[in-house]
Amino acid sequence: MVTLPPITLRLRGRKVVGRVAFGLLLLAAIAIGGTAGLLFVYSNDLPQIRALEDFTPNVVTELYADDGQIVGSFALQRRILLTYEQIPPVLKDAILTTEDQHFDEHWGVDFTRVAGAAWRNVLAHRVAEGASTLTMQLAGTLFLDRADRSMRRKIQETLLAIQIERRYTKQQIFAMYCNQIYLSHGNYGFEAASEYYFGEPVGKLTLPQAALLAGLIRGPSYSPILHAPKALARRNVVLDRMYRVGKISQEQMRLASAQPMGLHVEAPRNTLAPYFVEEIRKYLESTYGTDTVHERGLRVYTTLNVEMQRAANQSIRDGLHAYDRRHGWRGNLDNILSDHRDTLESYEDDDWRWPINKGDYVTGLVTAVDPKAATIKVGPYHALLAPQDFAWTGRHSPAELLKVGDLAQVYIMDISGTTAHVQLQQSVGPQAAMVAIDNPTGEIKAMVGGYSFEESKFNRATQAQRQVGSSFKVYAYSAALEQGFTPFDTILDAPFTTMSGGQPYSPHNYDEKFEGMITLRRALAGSRNVPAVKLAEKVGMTNVIQMARRFGITSPLQPYLPVTLGAADLNLLEHTSAFTVFPDDGIRIDPHMIRRVTTYDGALLEQAHPAIHDVVEPDVARTMTSMLEDVVKFGTGMSARALGRPAGGKTGTTNDFTDAWFIGFTPQVTAGVWMGYDDRSVSLGKPETGAIAALPIWLQFMQGALAGKPVEDFQNVVPLERLALTRVVKVDTPDSAPTEASEEPAHPATPPSDTVPLEAIPAPKPLPSQTPVPRQTPISTEDPRR
Repeated sequence: MVTLPPITLRLRGRKVVGRVAFGLLLLAAIAIGGTAGLLFVYSNDLPQIRALEDFTPNVVTELYADDGQIVGSFALQRRILLTYEQIPPVLKDAILTTEDQHFDEHWGVDFTRVAGAAWRNVLAHRVAEGASTLTMQLAGTLFLDRADRSMRRKIQETLLAIQIERRYTKQQIFAMYCNQIYLSHGNYGFEAASEYYFGEPVGKLTLPQAALLAGLIRGPSYSPILHAPKALARRNVVLDRMYRVGKISQEQMRLASAQPMGLHVEAPRNTLAPYFVEEIRKYLESTYGTDTVHERGLRVYTTLNVEMQRAANQSIRDGLHAYDRRHGWRGNLDNILSDHRDTLESYEDDDWRWPINKGDYVTGLVTAVDPKAATIKVGPYHALLAPQDFAWTGRHSPAELLKVGDLAQVYIMDISGTTAHVQLQQSVGPQAAMVAIDNPTGEIKAMVGGYSFEESKFNRATQAQRQVGSSFKVYAYSAALEQGFTPFDTILDAPFTTMSGGQPYSPHNYDEKFEGMITLRRALAGSRNVPAVKLAEKVGMTNVIQMARRFGITSPLQPYLPVTLGAADLNLLEHTSAFTVFPDDGIRIDPHMIRRVTTYDGALLEQAHPAIHDVVEPDVARTMTSMLEDVVKFGTGMSARALGRPAGGKTGTTNDFTDAWFIGFTPQVTAGVWMGYDDRSVSLGKPETGAIAALPIWLQFMQGALAGKPVEDFQNVVPLERLALTRVVKVDTPDSAPTEASEEPAHPATPPSDTVPLEAIPAPKPLPSQTPVPRQTPISTEDPRR
C-alpha cells in the first residue's frame, strides 16, 4: 500500500510559503500605503516651489562714494547676489567636492551617498555623516527650519529637492545655493563672505581661500575669526578631498595647505563716515520704509569723498588730542589687574579686533614698566615707550605715569614688523564736529559728528545747537554792505552801552582793549565786538535776522543785539552751508548728501536737484569774500595762511570758552569746525578760542583735502589791500596791525612726529599796513570822547 506523507508535507510547505508570501505582501502594502500616506500628509504641508519664481532674497543696501567706492551698507542679511557665470571654477570645485560630488548626475537625492552615510552611521552608532545634497540644503534653507532634525523635516526636504530639480536647471540651483547659504558673521552667500573675509570679490579668490569658504558651509563653529585652528584644519580637509577626486594636483594641495588663512577682514562697520551714513539711513527709512532699506537692496550714490572724509576723521581726532595734551596729563587709567578683570596674557581689547594702522588712536595694555621705559601691547604689536614719547606730560619717567595692567591710549606713529612706535595719549574730554561742502554743487563731501560713533551716536554736526560766537558777525556785515556800507567806512571801537530787550547792554572786546577809530574791514578781521554791535544797531537787528534767514539759517533767532556776537544757537551744517554764499557769488545751493537712489536692479527712484537760492548781490558776496580773506591775512584767522592758497573764514568763541568755531572756505570747498564739551557748563579753558582750538583742525583738513589740487583764486574778487591804495581814511589803528589772535601761539592739531613739529613753526608775521596816511574825515558820527 502506497503511503502519502510526502505529498502532505509538500502541500503543507506550499501553504507555509504562501502564508509567508502573503504576509510579506501585506507588510509591503502596509509600508507602501503608510509611506504614501506620509508623503501625502507631508506633501500637503509643503510650500509651493513655484513661489521661487517670485522669490527675492534679502540683499544689502549699499552706499557709494562720489568715486564709486562702497562706504556703507544696511542689511538684516548681508548678501550680494551672484550669477552662475560669476562663480569661478575653483570655488565651484571646492563646494561640489565637499558638499555634493554627484550634483550633476542626481535628481535631488543621491541614493548612493544616502546608503553610504547610513552604513557609516550604523558603524559609528550615531549620526556621524549627513547625506543632504546641495539641492536638499537649498530646499531646507529656503523653506524649512534646518535646526529641526526630525524625520518629518527630512522627508519634506527630500520632496522639495525633487520638485526643485524638476523645475530648475543645475546652473540655476547652484547659483541660488551660492547666494543663500549662511557663512558666519552675518554673511549670506559667497560674494558677501569673500568680500568680508578677504576684501575681494569671488572672481579673485585663490585656491586656499575658496577652500576656506567651502569649509564654512558646515557652520559658524568653523569661523576663521573665532575658531582659527578649526577653520584651518577644515580648509585643509577640503583641499585633500579636491586632490582625491582629481580637481587639483598633489603639488597644488601641498602648496595651498602650507599657506596661512590670509584673512583681510573688511567688516561692514560703516567706519569711514558713520555719522554721514547714519544720516542717510534715517532719510532712507523715512522715505522708503525700513523693510525696503534693510531687505530690498537699494543702491545709494552719495556725495561723500573718501579722501576728504579720511582727512576730516584724522584732523578731528588729532585736534582733540592736541587740545588734551595742552591741558596736561590726568592719569587715573583703568587697570585690568587691580579689578581682577583679566590677565596680561589673555586680555583682548575691542580696538584689537580690527586692523591697526599708522595714525590710529588705540588702547594699549601696559605689560612692563621701569624707570626708563614701558612696554605696551597693542593687539599683535609691542611698543617700547621712551621719554620722548610722553614728553608732553612733563614727566621724566614712565613709572610716574603708568603701572603694569593699565589701559592707556596711544597714537600709532609707525609700524615695522611686530613692533609699533607709539606716543602716549589719553581719552579726550571735549567733542568736535566738522562738515565740508563742495561750493559749486552744494554736495556734502565729509561729515564728522564726534570723536567716536561707537561711544556716542549723537551727531554734533546736525543735531547739536550751539552758540556760534563771533562767526555770526558775517550776517551783520553782509546786511551792512547791502545797505551801502563799505569796508573802508569807519566806526569807533570804544566803551559803549545801549538798550537791548529793555535792558542796558555793554559789549566787551575779547582783549578788553579798544582800538579807537577803525575801518569795518579792520573790525571784522580783528573780530572786534563793540564795532560789530554798533554796526548791527545801525543796520537794524531785524534786518540782520532777515539776512541770516536768507543765508539758510532756520534755527530760532531773537532780534536782540547780543545775537550779533553769537548769542544764538545754530547747528554746524546750516552755519557752514551759509558761508558757501561768499565763494558762490551770492547764491546758496541746498546742502545734500545723495546724488541718486536706485533699486537693486537699477531702476531710478530719485535724483538730486538741489534748490538754488539768490541770497545777496554778487558785489556784496565778493566784498564779503575779500573781507573774510583779510581775517586770514592779518586777522584772527592768520594761522590759516599756512594753507598756502586763497582762503577766507571767520573764527568764533563764546563766553567762558564753552564753544570754539572756525568756518572757512577756498574757491572749491567750505568747511566748518566746532569744538566744545557736550555739557555746556564745562569750559574749554582760556585761551581756547576758535583760532586756537578749531582753526588748526580746519587747516589740517584743508591741507589733506586739497593736496594735489590746483591753486585757484576767487573769481572777480578784488583784494582790499589793492583797493586801500585808492582810499584814504582817518583811523587810529591801521587795518593790518596785530590782532588779538596774532599774539597767541598757533597750536598744532597733529601729534609730534619725526618731522618738524608744528610747535616749531612760527606764526606768520602780519602784513605791513597798506592803509595810506589818514587825511579824510571819518564817516562815523560817534563822539571819540565816549
